[in-house]
Amino acid sequence: MKYELSGGNTCPLATVTLDKGESIKVENGAMVYMKGVTIAGKMNSSKKGLSGLLGAIGRSLTSGESMFITQATGDADGGQIGVAPAIPGKIEKLSVGKQQYCLNTGAFLASDDSVSYKMKSQSFNKAAFGGTGGFYVMQTEGEGDMLVNAFGDLVELTVTSDKPISIDNEHVVAWDAKLDYDINVNFPKQSNSSPLRNCPKPAKILHF
Repeated sequence: MKYELSGGNTCPLATVTLDKGESIKVENGAMVYMKGVTIAGKMNSSKKGLSGLLGAIGRSLTSGESMFITQATGDADGGQIGVAPAIPGKIEKLSVGKQQYCLNTGAFLASDDSVSYKMKSQSFNKAAFGGTGGFYVMQTEGEGDMLVNAFGDLVELTVTSDKPISIDNEHVVAWDAKLDYDINVNFPKQSNSSPLRNCPKPAKILHF
């Protein structure tokens, strides 16, 4: 994905340049402007027909994302589309492929057409005590680039098995899909935190 970021954390904007026939997925409602690009609204599901509709509804209910997604395709080389999140904050690129990620609610902004996400079930204790996601979290699949966003700034942390870390659930944006974690309730503040540990290799997570 060829893109440029502008606007800082106050008014973030990602300007994506597309070749002829090149497509990207964009979160519904995130398109700001376009030129030399055709957009089409599609169900947020890889399936078609009734199963696709039910899958899109399921994604919307479990992830907080829209049941529709926008596909933008370049009409000619040099087509451009500007995308922006609904809230001020930082935009970050994830390179998806050898490393897959789990995403918190509302983190997805745009991706190459070759990248998507599926709903991954969580254990009961993670679903019961997690502040977001419920029984499901979004997990990336495919290969390419994905843009994620969150309110405020984004900080990348590296977690190793000998140095676990606890982060409040509301501040986690994305994490390595192979990362082992638990969700607990901390009293008396009633806030939830996730001890992150036991990853086969150093894992990177984004939080704000």
